[in-house]
Amino acid sequence: MPLVFIFDRDYTVSGIRRRRADANMFGRKHNSHDDQDHAALPHQEKVEELRAALGPLSGRSFMFCTDACLRRYLEARNWNVDESKKMLEETLEWRAAYKPEEIRWPEVATEGETGKVYRADFHDREGRSVLVLRPGRQNTCSHGSQLRHLVYLLENAIINLPQGQEQMVWLIDFTGWSLSNSVPIKTARETANVLQSHYPERLAAAFLYNPPRIFESFWKIVKYFLDPKTFEKVKFVYPKKEESMGLLRKSFDFQILPEAFGGESNLGKYTNQLSINASQK
Repeated sequence: MPLVFIFDRDYTVSGIRRRRADANMFGRKHNSHDDQDHAALPHQEKVEELRAALGPLSGRSFMFCTDACLRRYLEARNWNVDESKKMLEETLEWRAAYKPEEIRWPEVATEGETGKVYRADFHDREGRSVLVLRPGRQNTCSHGSQLRHLVYLLENAIINLPQGQEQMVWLIDFTGWSLSNSVPIKTARETANVLQSHYPERLAAAFLYNPPRIFESFWKIVKYFLDPKTFEKVKFVYPKKEESMGLLRKSFDFQILPEAFGGESNLGKYTNQLSINASQK
């Protein structure tokens, strides 16, 4: 089912606050955990300071800037309010122009035909949403379309995060990958920029499963696009190296992990995008 947001015409503060209390905001399941009371959590004073620095917000910006959201931006900037404010304001400008919440499935359907990126129907041991990436199944050359497809899936993964979770996990399967079908450096750089700049602290870990030796030359370039925090979340996993496989075991129940990642399940294989899309509710 395509990612759809339904917006009420009442964008007054009272109207938005009323909708925040509605369990079915946007006409879809929303991240209700974003709106829970964080008063007892550490750094709440920083959150309030950042909110004051942002000034009055309205419409979608008001709905986006929950306490949980502000915490993620503060965490990404080591709790520096000025730097967090700048980062968040840039995201609000980006969202106003890019409109990620308005991306519909027909717009990105071609990108999803081969199952090169999709939200998995299983979670990690912490209950976090999982995005499966299969770069060897690259089927297009459109930089803009590839990026919108990824943003569509990021938004989808976020609204499907279980109660109390704010992060997702990426599983990257390198079967069939080569330099000839790899994404251009420009796309890789922009992907890293969007993830780090506009979805801070959303990535818990990215497992790169069995990348070929030739990937090293590509990685030597891509890694410079990553900030230190993101870089630390990237884990290389090789099926013949028990120590690296242990990283996956800590994060996943191997009974539900697909065979493509060394697990025991054959139910997580890509069949067709329609069935996968239908599950993305």
